[in-house]
Amino acid sequence: MITIASLIVFLAFYTLYYTSKRATLSYDLGFEKWMKNNPKPTKITGLVLLFLAYSMWLFTQSLCCGTLMFFIQLMTIGSLIIILAPLKKISRFAIMAIFIIVALLEFYYN
Repeated sequence: MITIASLIVFLAFYTLYYTSKRATLSYDLGFEKWMKNNPKPTKITGLVLLFLAYSMWLFTQSLCCGTLMFFIQLMTIGSLIIILAPLKKISRFAIMAIFIIVALLEFYYN
């Protein structure tokens, strides 16, 4: 559940990153062009995903712990996206590989 919340935080921040006017954007995939051309639905989608991830953190943890972990995760993932996206180091395959490894580790230790 925490891994899914982490993936949702990543997707939410990534969609909100692509609505920025100051960010250096690359258009490797088709949906990235759509996100840049349609900022209003993209911002709504990003905010809904952030709320969904926060509610998942609250469901799995308590109020204080879930809020703290959500904001720590948001800051960490956000800074990584801002640093790695202009360098084109974020790819679909890297995200899927990291997600699968972390999910397997989460299921193994639970």
